[in-house]
Amino acid sequence: MNIHESGENYLEAIFNIRKRNGACRSVDIARELGFSKPSVSTMMRDLREHGFIAIDEFNDISLTESGMQIAISISERHEIIAKVLVMLGVPNDIALTDACKIEHDLSSVSFEKIKEYYNKHKN
Repeated sequence: MNIHESGENYLEAIFNIRKRNGACRSVDIARELGFSKPSVSTMMRDLREHGFIAIDEFNDISLTESGMQIAISISERHEIIAKVLVMLGVPNDIALTDACKIEHDLSSVSFEKIKEYYNKHKN
């Protein structure tokens, strides 16, 4: 499975939910992303079949090593892009929304330059 934007969003959501709560279930993802439980179940099946997540006997969803790598990368992109937008004067709520749109389509070269800029100018 070549992971697409929707899959990246799910992995990032699992990452964030587990960071906040220590555990993650489908209902948590549905609530976080505003999707129906059947839609979440379909994506969980696909992500599990392609080795990005594991689901235990208590229906706790965890990220595999490959899923974790993607989630951390997307989360970092989201955070840094949002912070740079805020540094540029964009209101926080708009920066967070726009960062979510930008994070998936931005090239690694452009992101590295944004990251360098952020690290140089953060205070």
